Amino acid sequence: MGELVSITDPSDPRVDEYRNLNNQTVRNSMERDNYFLAEGFVTIDRVLDSGHAVRSALLSPVRVKRFRPYLELDELADVTVFTATDEVIEQIVGLRLGRCILMAADRQPLRQVADIATTSSCVAVLEGLNDNENVGTIARAARAFGVDALLLSPNCTDPYYRRTVRTSMGESLHLPIARFGAGEWPNQLDLLHTHGFETWALTPSVEAENLWDRPVPPKLAILVGAEGPGLTDAALEAATAKVRIPISDAVDSLNVAHAAAIAFAAVRRP
Repeated sequence: MGELVSITDPSDPRVDEYRNLNNQTVRNSMERDNYFLAEGFVTIDRVLDSGHAVRSALLSPVRVKRFRPYLELDELADVTVFTATDEVIEQIVGLRLGRCILMAADRQPLRQVADIATTSSCVAVLEGLNDNENVGTIARAARAFGVDALLLSPNCTDPYYRRTVRTSMGESLHLPIARFGAGEWPNQLDLLHTHGFETWALTPSVEAENLWDRPVPPKLAILVGAEGPGLTDAALEAATAKVRIPISDAVDSLNVAHAAAIAFAAVRRP
């Protein structure tokens, strides 16, 4: 059974894993490839059913009653659950978190691109996305529409960052994710091509093919770029096709996460 421990001193080193929540650079340095933080009951449910090993949890007192059944779970048998007042938690994490529920869990290694290429039929490829909420929303949509995996360019944000995991409602923890190595992007798209994938680059360009008109191949990778600049010219040229989602002439473009979700729904429809 998990153990409840009250924290009264915000400098207590036992809760060091929860510090500097609003500074992604510091958090990346702290977490490295070792652990990540999940926030909220829905997200921690996904932590548990995805097989990520739990390290600890941090709760406001008002969260303890609802959390008590979790203490009976095998996954929390040897886990310490810290509780602290909202004032103490604010000093620990560096920002105001009313009704706080945070969980620290071990990361799982990212997959290899080659492994995903041999085991998947539909993948999403993200280039240069540094907005954590967009990446989380894309991951959630990918899970919802049966996309098998995410592939990230070298300069994409950390898929285990707290806001990314939270926005995905923890669904990102169930998705196989791989990252292209430095110097391999976008040339390593050819690895997908050699495994029979077509690669479709999403772009609002009027010269691109209408998404609804192009037959969906047996193996497909959908490429999306960062909000604003979109895919780089190199990525567009490396793809086997450029496709667009037809929208009203009165609107310039769609949010990248919305566009990705529409594309996933279109290509995974029965």
